[in-house]
Amino acid sequence: MTQEILDRRAAAVIEANKYMALGTVGADGLPWVTPVYFTPDGHDTFYWASSPNSLHSRNLAERPDVSIAIFDSTVPIGGASAVYFRAQAALVPDDELEASATLFSSRYTELRAYTADQLRDDLRLYRARATEHWILVTGGDPEYGTGLDSRCAVWA
Repeated sequence: MTQEILDRRAAAVIEANKYMALGTVGADGLPWVTPVYFTPDGHDTFYWASSPNSLHSRNLAERPDVSIAIFDSTVPIGGASAVYFRAQAALVPDDELEASATLFSSRYTELRAYTADQLRDDLRLYRARATEHWILVTGGDPEYGTGLDSRCAVWA
């Protein structure tokens, strides 16, 4: 298996899933993980909408370092595919909000499209930019499997 194959597998996981697990840490040092539906922009930028008053939003306002896992929890045991990221997250700046809102809304045709104005008050648009990327390598993977699940860097 080449790096290119691992990169393609990771991209497929991102495209196939609508939710990511977003991990933040509060000012008290306690971790918090929450599911958010997301729109990717390539393999290293992810957008989601949240209340600025939610715990994860308050956490990342103080500590922008986040972790992300994207995976399908419905697959049988042993059949998992997942990607993991370390990232920096923040509110989308006002001067980028129009284009980012359009991109965010483009993925979910079943939902209403958000305008920039709708993402400036009770609901805000956030962006995470990945700094490190990995893919899950299952223990039974024919090329990289070792009997135990591990991770391998992608897009390095």
